[in-house]
Amino acid sequence: MDDKSLTPEEVAEELRVSRFTVYDLIKRGDLQAFRVGRKMRILRTALYSFTTTSAAAVPGTAQAAAALASPPDAGQQLRDATRDGFVVCGQDIVLDILVRHLDQELPEHRFLRSHDGSCNALWALYHGRAQIASTHLWDADSNDYNTPYARRLLPGCNALLVNVLYRYAGFYVAPDNPKALHTWQDLKRPNIRMINRELGSGVRVLLDEKLKQLKIDTARIPGYNQVEASHPAIASAVARGHADVGVGVEKVARQVEGISFVPLQKERYDIVLRKEDAELEPFRTVLAVLRSAEFREEIAAIGGYDVSDMGRIMAEI
Repeated sequence: MDDKSLTPEEVAEELRVSRFTVYDLIKRGDLQAFRVGRKMRILRTALYSFTTTSAAAVPGTAQAAAALASPPDAGQQLRDATRDGFVVCGQDIVLDILVRHLDQELPEHRFLRSHDGSCNALWALYHGRAQIASTHLWDADSNDYNTPYARRLLPGCNALLVNVLYRYAGFYVAPDNPKALHTWQDLKRPNIRMINRELGSGVRVLLDEKLKQLKIDTARIPGYNQVEASHPAIASAVARGHADVGVGVEKVARQVEGISFVPLQKERYDIVLRKEDAELEPFRTVLAVLRSAEFREEIAAIGGYDVSDMGRIMAEI
């Protein structure tokens, strides 16, 4: 299958829905998209994946899905969309700023953004659909971040884990925390309704690992299966009173009115790249930008980030 990139309008036409529905699918994480500059693009492989797994749940799309082309060739790794391109995969705004710097440093290269969560980002790196994956995945068994998951999700690959920042994950709650939510144990209280992140995201893994560790039955947590696909969406749901609590990162709590933040865990946010790529010009430039005083100061000024290890190699696998 030709893996060209499509505009949201083209996807809407193929699915026979409005473009607003397409944007909503992207926002919820049902349909994977990436940015080229300020424009959203969807690979035909991503559209095929959506139509074979999720379309039946979206009114009006099932019939159109059945008419779409045959399964994509796995070897078509981003051919048209990322030919001579460099895909940086992950959700934090710091990656958008990084790509802006890369565009300035290497204008002859084509840098693209994909907003997959941590597990999907590593999977994209493994399958060659991304050159860099970001990850903040906590492993309860080792009390370590990222390295255990990189070993599992990148079998047979030699890779480098490079730190970008540390940040706090915790609870978004109503102002002044009226329900006194201070620990993970508080989620099992019967009067608490939560809102959750999608499977594979870093905070979803953190939450699920904590609940498993504490032997808390997720079926007994109201709202556990109610899902949003971003930190701002979680914070907004709490601010609007749709949930008592959600898990997210500190920086977003500073940007959304009507919530307070309860810090619970310091996360390590890394990027992962294949070791054999490290000496290629785009990768050397990524590391140079991360290690520059200018970039470190720019990110520190945003607030909510610890950049003390930015650019440091944390692990080799």
